Amino acid sequence: MWLVGSRPLSLYLTLIPEDGSASHERRLDDASCRCLTVGRHAHVHLIDVRLESPLPQDVRIDYDLALVDEAGRAVSIAEWGTHLSYDGAALPGFVIASRISSLLHGSCRKPHHPGADGLARADTWLGERWAASRERPAWLLMTGDQVYADDVAGPMLAAIHALIRRLGLFDEILEGATVNDSQALYEAPESYYRREWLLPDVESSEALRDRFFGGVRKPVFTSANAHNHLITFAEVMAMYLLVWSPVPWRLIEIERPSLTAEQAALYEQERVIIDDFIGSLSGVARVMANLPTLMIFDDHDITDDWNLTAGWEQTAYGHPFSRRIIGNALLAYTLCQGWGNDPDRLADPIEALVRLLARAGEDLRLPASDQDALIQHLLRFEGWEFVVPTTPRLVVLDTRTRRWRSERRRNHPSGLMDWEALSELQQVLLDAPSVIIVSPAPMFGVKLIEGVQKLFTLAGKPLLVDAENWMAHRGAASVMLNIFRHSRTPGNYVILSGDVHYSFVYDIHIRHRREGPRLWQITSSGLKNAFPDTLLDWFDRLNRWLYTPLSPLNWFTKRRAMHIRPRTPDCAKAGERLWNGAGIGLVRLDDEGCPSEIVQLDANGDDIQFLVDRLSTGSEGADEVGIR
Repeated sequence: MWLVGSRPLSLYLTLIPEDGSASHERRLDDASCRCLTVGRHAHVHLIDVRLESPLPQDVRIDYDLALVDEAGRAVSIAEWGTHLSYDGAALPGFVIASRISSLLHGSCRKPHHPGADGLARADTWLGERWAASRERPAWLLMTGDQVYADDVAGPMLAAIHALIRRLGLFDEILEGATVNDSQALYEAPESYYRREWLLPDVESSEALRDRFFGGVRKPVFTSANAHNHLITFAEVMAMYLLVWSPVPWRLIEIERPSLTAEQAALYEQERVIIDDFIGSLSGVARVMANLPTLMIFDDHDITDDWNLTAGWEQTAYGHPFSRRIIGNALLAYTLCQGWGNDPDRLADPIEALVRLLARAGEDLRLPASDQDALIQHLLRFEGWEFVVPTTPRLVVLDTRTRRWRSERRRNHPSGLMDWEALSELQQVLLDAPSVIIVSPAPMFGVKLIEGVQKLFTLAGKPLLVDAENWMAHRGAASVMLNIFRHSRTPGNYVILSGDVHYSFVYDIHIRHRREGPRLWQITSSGLKNAFPDTLLDWFDRLNRWLYTPLSPLNWFTKRRAMHIRPRTPDCAKAGERLWNGAGIGLVRLDDEGCPSEIVQLDANGDDIQFLVDRLSTGSEGADEVGIR
């Protein structure tokens, strides 16, 4: 469990199984609760309780996390966290599933995207069945871009700064920047809507700086929306608190900063959307408090185009300021996301972070040399991926930090995983009858869009279209496809992805193989984001026309001899395969680990079923060629 308090908390945990089996009650000591101070009034509690006997499976286990107030009274979670229990429930609760028969998954949650929040829809959906233990999903999987550190609305940035002041979050020195430290950054005239002028711009980044968006030259960082890019560790920490809980919003008063007339108009437009976002946060916190949740980063958790090419890495890590910006986001990810996936796996980075935070001292400022040393350690760390020994086995991939870099063409897209990481993946998969793989980017994407990305890559502009897909790098694509064909790897693969801001499902079979493997590419994106409607309609239509089963264009794809059959959303327009709308994916699995039902829970309340098109012969198509 992850909890942030305005002071170090003395906590008691009580676990109450629904079936009447023995309850567990204990005071959380230093061994089961680490408290990390990130500000004068901000203390992150990492709760990791090891029990002598296992908890029962497939029954609801209510829990009370009581805190001792300043008067010495034990205050139940039912009092201090009233928004965390469902109507009719005295306490929040969770279920440990004996096997994965269903799960929720989604990615790409941008607070200022106009429209409803997929996590709020998940809360409504779970609220209708919270008491039915066997109907609960085994996991809530958040598959990338849980926060947008590189794309922040003006009102959100104002709230971040208000929360930093309210909680006294740590300051830091900014080497290589045009401002000396975090306080100077917050007060700088360019701090709102003009941060691209504060971001590092070095001579070696010429290829990156050639990009123009709305007449704005982009330095080092390639996001088209870097106007409010988060920079300090305190800013990213405040962002996490504000996107996951309604409580911090009650602690602050937001004052609009000094803006031009154009900026003020944009600020007001964004403020309306952020106000709606805040209104759904009680439900977001509730669903995360009642479902076991796992997360993995993608680019926007850190910065757009993170490690997309070897040239990008050379430029971004070669400048102390850009390296610090990336590192601060990774520090916050470690504390707010990564730790909860596998505390033992991240024990060393957390210990190093404990030491860094302890050195902040009375001036509440992180020592620059220690901060940079820890960032360098995290940038080299190999261990963000993780495996959950469930049935089916759940394998969550790191497709960001162990990339297959092109040494000869440093500005061409890197492979999403290098040969060593892919070899380790194959070892994890050996002899498992079925497996669920979380790959933030789809392993099997839309051919037309991948083709467009390939054209921009050949033109030397891969950053312009985020040309990062599994097929963009020949070596990574070949090894990944060979893994699927290995005789000892699973017969059933369910691949869960996000990233692309639209949802789709492919049923995939290896041609000329009577016995498996069977693959399902299931993509749910975004939780609170979407693709431009008209553009996606054209991509969908052209993809069906250009990549029919007999199309010669299939000879230019990298996929093996695979039959790929797209599923059709049940309420889509004629022939439509791509669903564009915020929401969250629901997948139900049978006893063999095969999907029995694939649904997109639309944020507006609709349930979109992805159905097998019995008339389809494979458009998108039927790849019948090998690597060329």
